[in-house]
Amino acid sequence: MFRFFRQQKRRLAIKKVKAGDGHTLKPYRLWHIFTHSLFHITITKENNEQVHYALKSRYFADDSSVDLYHGKTHVAYSTLPASIPIENGILEVKSGGSGINQIRYRTDKAETFSIYPDKRSVRGWRLGMHRHFPVISNCLGLLAILVLLASLALGLPQIVEQISEIPWIAEHIGTFQSPINLPVWLNVAIGLATGFAATERALMLRSHWLIDMETGGSIED
Repeated sequence: MFRFFRQQKRRLAIKKVKAGDGHTLKPYRLWHIFTHSLFHITITKENNEQVHYALKSRYFADDSSVDLYHGKTHVAYSTLPASIPIENGILEVKSGGSGINQIRYRTDKAETFSIYPDKRSVRGWRLGMHRHFPVISNCLGLLAILVLLASLALGLPQIVEQISEIPWIAEHIGTFQSPINLPVWLNVAIGLATGFAATERALMLRSHWLIDMETGGSIED
């Protein structure tokens, strides 16, 4: 049953895909870190032939969407979440509160693929740090997860208390007194730290259910 619903969801997403206008992808420049993200995708087919794609996602757009380039030619675009048919399979893209957090290539064949952000982008910088300084990178990742856990432990009781104060809930279920009452400045600091932690994980395309809870997005690895 779940498989049926996933397939139906994928079909609906495929219907959203529109043909590209054929324009050429421009090189990613340093100032583009404020306007859009760019990912490069290489698919290696069974005969070892390689096919190259690029995914571009604009910031601050009216609707969250991605543009797909085959080589450097614009071939398709879709709102997110997107399921775009390509090279013997489907390219699935999802986003959360901190931007794109999942890119998958689904196929029934034994083809492989690799995804990497443009080296000039913030994600590219983060990946470069991971490659050159893996110990520091892993420590940052662990710290981000610990921050998310701490923010959940400190924030959830306070949220439950606020919800329990809704008149209907208070009358029919009762109120809940949080054992944790933090000053406003500390809650703001925790919120900022949580935002940085969620962004750090999203930069690495690392899935974590806590990010989904903290940012309101859907995360999968």
